[in-house]
Amino acid sequence: MNYASIIKEIGRGAKGARSMPREQAQALFGLILDGKVPDIELGAILIALRMKGESLEELHGFLAALNERTRQVEVPPGPRCVLLPTYNGARKQPNLMPLVALLLAREGIPVLIQGRHDFETRVSPFELLAALGIQLERSLPDASAALANRRVACLRLDMLARGLDWLLGLRLTLGVRNSGHTLAKLLDPCRERSVRVIAVTHPPYLDAMQAVLETEKATALLMRGTEGEAYAAPRRRPRLLGISAGQSTEQFAAAEFSGEETEGISCSVEDNALLIRRMLTGETPVPQPILDQVTAIKHLASSSL
Repeated sequence: MNYASIIKEIGRGAKGARSMPREQAQALFGLILDGKVPDIELGAILIALRMKGESLEELHGFLAALNERTRQVEVPPGPRCVLLPTYNGARKQPNLMPLVALLLAREGIPVLIQGRHDFETRVSPFELLAALGIQLERSLPDASAALANRRVACLRLDMLARGLDWLLGLRLTLGVRNSGHTLAKLLDPCRERSVRVIAVTHPPYLDAMQAVLETEKATALLMRGTEGEAYAAPRRRPRLLGISAGQSTEQFAAAEFSGEETEGISCSVEDNALLIRRMLTGETPVPQPILDQVTAIKHLASSSL
């Protein structure tokens, strides 16, 4: 592959750059995930894509390459498996992503949490999950067994897509995120049996993600995340857009709430885990935006397979 010609087209800045056709994007991203692109060219490509932004055709191509390299987890009979990505952790407020997972599991809906964490300034979501009794599984069969027996499992990204995990790790070298972080939200290790919960940080990506999911005829919940995590903010419920077999329907509109349930609670592992336990036992009310998110996901999980 002629990397120089690709860089010449995509590296002309936000206004002058040209996007790759889907087939070329798929081939290039496959080489990136396989670690076959030389370092200098790889750095130039990743920075150029970050400056330009990925086109819809490029995202489709990148996702096709990722799908070819994503290991699959067996889902037990019944509802679809909810996929919760976790890549950020808590920065200022309690992380309620595990609460979403445990509320769904309590309803008999399998939940697979997948991700990685390399932010020294944030509280690790995996430490929080462990404090709540959700340990990282050692293998894909172990994860499948956990889904069948406990309805919740957690896997490191490298066990599902080693090349993508390596690509995300380059943030520490380059200093910025790259296209891999967008693709991590679209990762599907339970194809045709999943509900992907896709939490977007930057509003412009909402339209791009919706277009990709609709074209792929996916089943997913698309929303603004909270500090990068896949849960609805207690104070401000984001618009919850349900996508079933590629058809989009607004499940809940954006709305404001008091958020008093989490006021004064730190994001430390101890305080965060205690808050979630109290919400699970009913000692502390579950924020309405979280209840609405769970309702929307339950509806999608029961959609026809």
